[in-house]
Amino acid sequence: MNVVIYARYSCSNQREESIEGQLKVCYEFAKNNNYTVIGEYIDRAISGRTDKRPEFLRMIENSKKKLFEKVLVYKLDRFSRDRYDNAIYKKNLQKNGVTVISACENIPEDESGDILVSVIEAMSQYYSKDLSRKVKRGMSSNADKCISTGGTIPLGFYIGDDKRYHINEETAPIVVKIFEMYSTGHTMKDIIDYLNSMNYKTVLGNKFNKNSIYKMLANKKYNGYYVYNGLEVKDGVPKIIDDNLFEKCQEIMKKNKKAPARRKAEEEYLLTTKIFCGKCNSAMVGISGRGRNKEKYAYYRCKNKPLKLCDKETIQKEYIENIVINETKKVLTDKNIERVAKEVVKLCKQQSNTETLKYLKKQLKKIDDEITNLLQVLESGKISDLIIDRIEEKKTEKENIEKQIIIEEMKTPNLTIEKVKKFLENFRSGDYNDIRYRKSLINVFVNKVIVYEDKLTILYNLQDSQSNVLYNTTLVSQEGLEPPTPSLEGLCSIQLSY
Repeated sequence: MNVVIYARYSCSNQREESIEGQLKVCYEFAKNNNYTVIGEYIDRAISGRTDKRPEFLRMIENSKKKLFEKVLVYKLDRFSRDRYDNAIYKKNLQKNGVTVISACENIPEDESGDILVSVIEAMSQYYSKDLSRKVKRGMSSNADKCISTGGTIPLGFYIGDDKRYHINEETAPIVVKIFEMYSTGHTMKDIIDYLNSMNYKTVLGNKFNKNSIYKMLANKKYNGYYVYNGLEVKDGVPKIIDDNLFEKCQEIMKKNKKAPARRKAEEEYLLTTKIFCGKCNSAMVGISGRGRNKEKYAYYRCKNKPLKLCDKETIQKEYIENIVINETKKVLTDKNIERVAKEVVKLCKQQSNTETLKYLKKQLKKIDDEITNLLQVLESGKISDLIIDRIEEKKTEKENIEKQIIIEEMKTPNLTIEKVKKFLENFRSGDYNDIRYRKSLINVFVNKVIVYEDKLTILYNLQDSQSNVLYNTTLVSQEGLEPPTPSLEGLCSIQLSY
């Protein structure tokens, strides 16, 4: 398959070397995917927010010659940061049988990729416009006054009407808990497991990980410092963490940084944060060990077992994961797929009719009415340059609002029931042994797995009141590592026997 590479860097914060890096990644991607690169189009020191890019426009024009089938970019924001231009030029390429693919963003080339592309493009445009606004505003002046200059507000704070930081009484205790656990010797894994088991979220609404925890522990705002672009103002922000606790955590971080890095775990525990002990309701965590023959074994173990607070037996990793994968595939019946598809499309339609969109459409109708009235004045014989100029102004307003409507509508993917059904059916027919497939299946559909002594209960994200029926299945042992084959009497609970 023939492809061309489009690369670009903007003049604000990138250099010529960034082109070399983009090309290197793109050529490696093309080689790994058996694509033949027949040309390069490179724009230097030109922003992605404009379509006045010579090489970009030449590439669009050359797509009419049908010499290539795909445009390969380092990331989607290299193609365009403006969502309106993005939509228009991608449509032009599609007319010529050409699609845009990203070397760094793993986006499926089917209907399911529409959702991911929509999110990435929206983030790219937001980043570009937000950066521009920040440059134009007097941010340094705001910083001198300890006023928020925008960006992500750290967990535990909110910005008041005075544009200053205030303590969020609801989320600040989470911050305190993190610092206290870290200062008392809990491992990073312990902290993450605790936070996620409590269903706490980061300020962006994601699950906690090492990076999010380290950033919080190192954030001086929690110790009362306003920090911006090298400027530090003591007591410029209300203090969530006192001096002693904050300094103790900094010392531990420095000590751990000097310690030899721990070897990364070879095993990937797919049920982490989703699997819980049926005896004490605590999270179960992945562990590994070696037997007498030095063969490595991987298990899930209740967190309270080493503390002698629970005597729940460990359960083999592959054994329990195979059961969950097997049963989750069975949940994807035609009936369930149909039901979920309808709900997803219904939700998308509800979200697509936003207040902003309603307002824009109302404004569009108002302008149409105004143009009609002005045209009627012209038809009555009252011709004047003023009226003609007014009509042209209204037409320009109308064009701008139509662009805004397109952008607003693009925020929610245009999904159909058939598209969603195809997406879910792909999960049902995936490769049982493919680790990426297994991980995706669990992440998308499995909400919680509860392991008792003699049975297993799986709660699904798509579960409803009709799903609460039990399986009755007996397993002989864990040694065979074969998933059970239950009599199909329900969806979410399986009997275990060791």
